[in-house]
This record gives sequence, structure tokens and C-alpha cells, in this order.
Amino acid sequence: MNRRTFFLATSAAAVAFPVRGKTAFEVTRTDAEWRAMLTDAQYRVMRQEGTERAFSSPLDKEYRDGEYHCRGCDLHIYSSKTKYDSRTGWPSFYDSEPGAIGTKTDFKLVYPRTECHCRRCGSHLGHIFNDGPQPTGKRHCLNGVSLVFKPA
Repeated sequence: MNRRTFFLATSAAAVAFPVRGKTAFEVTRTDAEWRAMLTDAQYRVMRQEGTERAFSSPLDKEYRDGEYHCRGCDLHIYSSKTKYDSRTGWPSFYDSEPGAIGTKTDFKLVYPRTECHCRRCGSHLGHIFNDGPQPTGKRHCLNGVSLVFKPA
């Protein structure tokens, strides 16, 4: 491999697989500040893009009227009006609040998935799949540890 081929290959990889943390978010904290405010499980999911165990979140079966906020910055990101029981073991919604989330392509399981995160602080929320109910046909499959429920 010559230098030109190497440069082109690494440049393409940098575009296809951006490094998390290079995006500027409105709410920023140091790693020490995140660790101080989150439990180990919350930190692993929200800052390291982990996944909580299925059926472990009490928010999976929460169906009262209210709002779901980002645990990292308190942004209102989902409404109980769009929540439904996907029977997957994770809190699921068919839509987010307008402008509340950001997305990127995630290749961690080899095939591409759509990862969603809080647009204000960058905290990992979960993934979006194309097997949800109408009107969107989307399933926002979220980690409950990333959310705070606020009853109406």
C-alpha cells in the first residue's frame, strides 16, 4: 500500500466512523463531572454507549401521562403520548419531541443501526428501528437509565 492509498483509506474511515466527543454540545461536562453525577450503569450507557439489560428498567412499564427527560441535562425528549409496549424489554416510543434528539450510524454489531442521543448533551439514549407502529413506523428503543420520567 502506498501513501496515497493509505491516506485515502484512513480519510474515508474517519468520515464513515466519526469519533464521539468531537461534536460540540450545548451542555458539556468533564469526564469527572459525568462520573460524579451518574451511577456506574448510567455512565456506561449514557457516556460509553452501553445497553442496559432488557426488562431491567421500571420505565418499560410506565404508562402514566407525563414527559421523559434526558438524565444528563433535563431536556424534554419524549412524551408519554408516543410511548407504547414494544414487548422488547426497553421503553419504546414511536417519535421524539421535535429537535430533541440527534442520530448517527452505529456499526457496533457489524450491520448499521441508527443510534440516538440527546441533542443538547450528547448522552446515548438507544437506537431507532423501522419496526414501530404508525404514524411513523419507527421504534425508538431506549435505555431507561438515560431517562427521567416526570408525571403530568
